[in-house]
Amino acid sequence: MEDTGRIRAALMPAARRIVFSSLNEQGKAILGEASKVDRAHILMLTERGIVQPGKAVSLLNAIDELEEQRFRPLMNREAMRGWYFLYEDYLIERLGVETGGILQTGRSRNDWNATILKLRLRVPYLTLTGEILRLLAVLLRLARRYSTCVMPVYTHGQVACPVSLGHYYAGVASALLRDVDGIQKASASLGQCPLGAGAVAGSSIPIDTERTAKLLGFEGGPLHSIDAVASRDSVLHLLAAATVCGVTFSRVATDLMQWLSAEFGFLCLEDDLVGSSSAMPQKRNPFLLEHIQGRTASGLGAFVTAATAMHNAPFTNSIAVGTEAVQPVWQALQDTADMAILLRLVISGAKPIAPAMLRRAVDGFSNATEIANRVMYETGTDFRTAHRIVGRAITMTTEATQQDRGQALFSMLETQGVHISAEKLDPASVAAGCEYGGGPGPRSLNHCLGELSGEWLARVRFRRRQLNRWNQAERILEKAVMCLRDSTNSMQSESWIQAT
Repeated sequence: MEDTGRIRAALMPAARRIVFSSLNEQGKAILGEASKVDRAHILMLTERGIVQPGKAVSLLNAIDELEEQRFRPLMNREAMRGWYFLYEDYLIERLGVETGGILQTGRSRNDWNATILKLRLRVPYLTLTGEILRLLAVLLRLARRYSTCVMPVYTHGQVACPVSLGHYYAGVASALLRDVDGIQKASASLGQCPLGAGAVAGSSIPIDTERTAKLLGFEGGPLHSIDAVASRDSVLHLLAAATVCGVTFSRVATDLMQWLSAEFGFLCLEDDLVGSSSAMPQKRNPFLLEHIQGRTASGLGAFVTAATAMHNAPFTNSIAVGTEAVQPVWQALQDTADMAILLRLVISGAKPIAPAMLRRAVDGFSNATEIANRVMYETGTDFRTAHRIVGRAITMTTEATQQDRGQALFSMLETQGVHISAEKLDPASVAAGCEYGGGPGPRSLNHCLGELSGEWLARVRFRRRQLNRWNQAERILEKAVMCLRDSTNSMQSESWIQAT
């Protein structure tokens, strides 16, 4: 559309190159969703008696042909004023303005764009939640498998208390369940269809926005026309939730990087999960984890870009908000999904070296807190005094020997006149005895895993319901279009028979 009536010349070529690129894969994705929007809109206009059935079917057939050809007829055309006008101009040329020109009845490019964005966000959203749920399934399975694989947990980079590898994995699963829940809650902003809000003030044409919303799998039509075209908060909500999830990924990757080092030696990876060095023959680099550490920042960068582009934009339809701010969302959501895959592969392939884990739990005095508890119980002293006694004994032990520290500690306690039973004070027994406060004891961990498994199943079912609703809407739309075609063809045949 070069001559709009008000504007008689196309945009300058230099500006056009920057803001209206030729039809690329992104453009095809946009027009693919546009086809669904157009079918629903044309069908609704026909049902409301606003558009004649014959013209509606002609438009639907032309749209189908374009989609079947993957929009090839548009490939060599220059988008003078954007892909929408490129698409509409083709239909007008193909069918004439009397038919092609009715497509925009009762709507605007503004609500059209807002609707297409929400439709397009469904796929990366489903991909991301699907990959996180697969990672969670692996974590929950391994948490049970390694529930007795004793290791020290660290605080401030120092050995803290004895837990199990399974207990650690369950903790990560607990955090990730909140993360996926946050992403799914963010998807609530995808539920309301903007179509029908028009340019910014709705329409005087008696359209049925609830009908188009249902045909496209939305929960309802626009409640407020300005909000419908002004807001792209669905992008911000999804990016914020993906950013939180990326933080969890990167923290886990940092732990695994340490535990895979020779200095720790807690885990090992097979050859198909490590990289080599171009110069150092001995290297087995867990480089996939470094990708996770780095690329999970993509969500945060995209969020900052989107929020900054929206900041100070007027609360109405805005190119800064509707076009520029949404640019980074696609790559960021894909990056987060990809990092969920990498983390799943590494965790699935990481084999624990149980003796190294247990040895560090012993040498690092991970049972010290429980020993202080035993001193408190068996000698009747307060915990702070017991804490000091055990701390002094550990200092004496580390100064005296580097061997058999576990047994030497009890000897040092005896030199201070503290005689306690050493029974069940080894790290494995201590971990098994921590049944309270969400500890690694078997009853506590089993209860935790039962709750987490239930939450995981609820998240899987939520995702499945969304997918089913969206798929069902596509089938309903397709069936409704077929019915319109059949009824129109039937009426045309009847009119021909009567005429002859």
